[in-house]
Amino acid sequence: MTTKDIIHETISALTANKVRTSLTMLGIVIGISSVITMVSIGQGAQSSIQSSIQSIGSNLIIVSPGATRSFGYGASSGRGAAKTLKVDDVTAIYQEVQNIAALSPEISSRYQLTAKGTNSNTTVTGVEPAYALVHNVTVNSGEFISDQDISNRNKVAVIGPTTSDDLFGIGAEAVGQTFHINGMEFKVIGVTKSKGGSGFGNQDDMVYIPFTSAQLFLLGDSTYITSLSISATDSAVMTQVQADITSLLLARHKISNATNADFNVLNQADIVSAASSVTGIFTILLAAVAGISLVVGGIGIMNMMLTTVTERTREIGLRKAIGAKAHDINIQFLTEAVALTVIGGTVGVILGWIVCYGITYFGILATQISINSILLAFGVSAVIGIIFGYYPARRASKLNPIEALRYE
Repeated sequence: MTTKDIIHETISALTANKVRTSLTMLGIVIGISSVITMVSIGQGAQSSIQSSIQSIGSNLIIVSPGATRSFGYGASSGRGAAKTLKVDDVTAIYQEVQNIAALSPEISSRYQLTAKGTNSNTTVTGVEPAYALVHNVTVNSGEFISDQDISNRNKVAVIGPTTSDDLFGIGAEAVGQTFHINGMEFKVIGVTKSKGGSGFGNQDDMVYIPFTSAQLFLLGDSTYITSLSISATDSAVMTQVQADITSLLLARHKISNATNADFNVLNQADIVSAASSVTGIFTILLAAVAGISLVVGGIGIMNMMLTTVTERTREIGLRKAIGAKAHDINIQFLTEAVALTVIGGTVGVILGWIVCYGITYFGILATQISINSILLAFGVSAVIGIIFGYYPARRASKLNPIEALRYE
């Protein structure tokens, strides 16, 4: 049989019973579209998380208090709750560690804010002017905290757009207005540009006040800090800067073993890598769940092809009687099975793209369709056609022509 004959016979066989062919392909369509949708959701989530992490700063290294360990049967204080980082540590890091572009000590906690009958529970962070550089914070209106605000301990604040909407109303001009933190009045001198986000990690729901003002008015303690953000001069030296900071703090805190450190040094690249690993596993899990429907669709194709072989037994016998070889019969039925899956895969890709577009368009989730997922879908559909079409095709090719012609 020529290639033209095979194509002609395949079209005739698939269009002979359009309803059955369509229902058989439906399993593949659903399976392929599900895989593409799930993979796209996973990749979109991964991209969104990476963007969120990258938005908090460039070449960022974060030093935070670690668990204060006690010996014997004593309890250990939790990470972040311990007071193990001091202002003196910041000074030492700035003076002794190389390849630091900027650094900013921070004092952070959540407070209830009130303004003209409105209120909001928000993270208030005491920062220095370098914070804007370290964390890529851009002011949309007004100005950021200055050195003069630090030296004078001014009661001023820079707020995020979400905080501005919560306190003063959507679209209202916040610069120049006042609000209260723990009963103390602060004046808004700037509103940051939106970075996006939600929940407790929302970069738009923040309040920044001078570091010295936070020490004096909110904590009453000028010794300890809650975290230190450092921007390395280049991404290539981040690991070395991280190691130098760790060594310096271990020596200053008189700790001989790094496993007993009372602080944590996190590299932004490590955070991105960890987040990517988690979302990657999540994507594989989603794809595996969706892939089950592909197996079901493949079984449907095998069932249809076996039925077709039974229905076309006399046709097979006639072909073999006039000279068709077992190889020709095998190729014919295998081509029909592959055609079913490829057509179903094409429709599934289109349906998957439409679903992903709809999910993104209506703001439900961010999706990201990659060429790899589409190629994977076509590859899987072709493999399913070969695997689940092989047995019916082989069965057809092995039929005895005399018995096939006598089949009723």
